This record gives sequence, C-alpha cells and structure tokens, in this order.
Amino acid sequence: MARDSILYVKSRRFASRIVKLHGYLLRSKGETVIANQIVRSGTSIGANVAEALYAASRRDFLNKLTIALKECSETIYWLDILDDNGFLEAEGARSIKTDCEEIIKLLVSTTKKLKESSTAYELRETIEDFDNPLGEEEYQ
Repeated sequence: MARDSILYVKSRRFASRIVKLHGYLLRSKGETVIANQIVRSGTSIGANVAEALYAASRRDFLNKLTIALKECSETIYWLDILDDNGFLEAEGARSIKTDCEEIIKLLVSTTKKLKESSTAYELRETIEDFDNPLGEEEYQ
C-alpha cells in the first residue's frame, strides 16, 4: 500500500471531513462530548492506515488495518448518536456515514485477504518458536 492508494486517500479525506464536523458541532451546536469522541475515532482511521504504510511486519500491517476497522465502527456509532439526537442534517449524516462505510468495505476486503494468505505463511508468535525453529524435540 502507498500514499496514493485508495484506502489511504479516502481515509485521509474522511479525517478532514471529521475535523470539519468537529468544528461545526462545537461552534454551531455547542456539542463537546460526542464531538471530541468522533474526532478521535474518525481521525484515528487514517492515522492507523498511515502507520500501516511503514509496518514492521505483515502481522503489524494487519494489526494497524484491524485497528482502523474498529475505529470506523466506533465512528459510525457516534454518527448514529449524532443523527438520532438531531445534531446532523439527514443528508450530511448520510454522506459522511457512506464515506465511512466505503472505508469499512476496503478495510474488510484487505484484512480478509491478508488473513486468508497468512495461512500459507504462518507468522512466528512467540520467542519459543525461534528457540526451536524446526519444531524438533529438545536439542541433545
């Protein structure tokens, strides 16, 4: 994945929309609690995608994208709460939620492919895996 990947570009644009939404909620609606929650989760999506660009390993890459997926889920939750309580106009809420759902689809697809391909390439999990790399009985 690179900085010009669809996932990176969409998550960065989404973060910018979330920052604008945060400002709107503070200025126009006087809402601080949910505004602060949504700015954290909504910008964290892109931050984790950006971190994945320089992941230390395949496992680290998958982990960063999985965290981004969880942050998307949380962001949709906050968008639903805002919409339920009349803080967002219906069209604006739908638009930003649609953007988040598109990112979710990209993340689900990517993480699914990584998980499927990892069965053929098992990653070592513990130090014991390295101490006994061939899985043989204790060395004599």
